[in-house]
Order: sequence, then C-alpha cells, then structure tokens
Amino acid sequence: MESRIDLQKTKAVIFDVDGTLYTQSRLRKKMLFALLRYYAKRPWRINDLAILHHFRAEREKRAGYAIGNLEQAQYEWCADKGDYTISRIKQVVDFWMFNFPNKYLHACMYPGVKAFIDTLRQHQIKIGIYSDYKAADKLKAMHIEADIVVCSTDEKVDQLKPSPEGLLHIAQKLGLKPEECLFIGDRQELDGECAIRANMPYLIVDKKPFSKFDFYHKLTLPLAQLVA
Repeated sequence: MESRIDLQKTKAVIFDVDGTLYTQSRLRKKMLFALLRYYAKRPWRINDLAILHHFRAEREKRAGYAIGNLEQAQYEWCADKGDYTISRIKQVVDFWMFNFPNKYLHACMYPGVKAFIDTLRQHQIKIGIYSDYKAADKLKAMHIEADIVVCSTDEKVDQLKPSPEGLLHIAQKLGLKPEECLFIGDRQELDGECAIRANMPYLIVDKKPFSKFDFYHKLTLPLAQLVA
C-alpha cells in the first residue's frame, strides 16, 4: 500500500491512536506492573480487572456497531457480563483506560512520530485523529496537536470501526474528499477496512521491534527534502 501513496498530493493525514502513535507492548508492560502493585494492596477490588477485560472484549465483539447510543451501550455490554453497576464500570474504565496510562504515553511513542507530524505541518497538510476510544487527553500527554479529533463514541459518529462514518465525518469537516486524505492505522481488519469502505488511501504501521522502527522516518524523508 505504501508505494501507492503520494504525500505531495495528500491534503490531510488522519491517524489512529492506540498502536499507531505509540507502541502498545511497552505500555502494557508498564500497566501490568501498575495494576499488580495497586491490587496487591487492594484485593477486595480485584473484580475491577474483570470489568476492564469485559469492557474491551465486548467492544471487540461488536466491530462495526452502528445501532446507536454507543457511548452508553459500551457500558451496558460490560454490565451484562457480571454484577457491575454502570457507575462503577465508568469509574474503573475512566481511571485505568483514559487517565492513568497517559503519563506513560510519551515514553512509548514510536520513533519519528513527532518529526513526521511537524513535517506535515510545514507542508500545510492537515492533521486528523480518529480513534475508537477517547483520544484528547492521550494527545495532550504525547504533546500532539491536531486540527480535528474524532472518537467513535462521538454523537455525530456513533459507530465503531470498520464503519467508515468517522473517516467520512473528518473529511467532510475538513472540506476534503476522502481520496485527498490518508489514514494511518495499525490493524488491517479495522483501520484498513475502515479506510477501504471510506474510499480513502491508507497505510498500516509496520510493527518492527522498537529499536528498528522506521515507519515514520520513511514517510518523513521525502517530504522533508521538498521545499515547503
């Protein structure tokens, strides 16, 4: 797919977040130790781990969900798997998924991400973000600014990948055609399929070992050699 992409003709690059801007393997190791430390001292709250498992698993089972009210439905799916209240699920998910990990994200970013985004800016190429999960706080933690940030649970999207609604919404808000944008993700079955359904060019991150990761460097180099 990469050989067909011409960034000189691209007017916006849209990024997925988890696994695309940072390596999840590094983050998961840090989170595992944090979870073990926390619940070793609070064994009476160990059911929180089941909540986190079911929340993620039930979302994965419903790829492409487009029935409506996704923001609330995702918590109800989890509640149906055990004796959990919606308020407790939200509390656990907000803390462990949307807040606590953020302090680790900057150290887990893929090499070359910032340089690539800076180069896109120099060439007046718009930056978009489309994630199935809330991303605004994650971007702040990574010191990344975007022209538009969209989540699948946003009211105007309300659909999970690989539904193309999120990408189409971003293109429309930027005043661009889908074919004028490039979507970068990390999962062919979700991000790649989402782009295909939106008729948008896309790339899937080449997940080499962290020390050899050069995906963004390869994208930056030809752009950096051009006069902005």
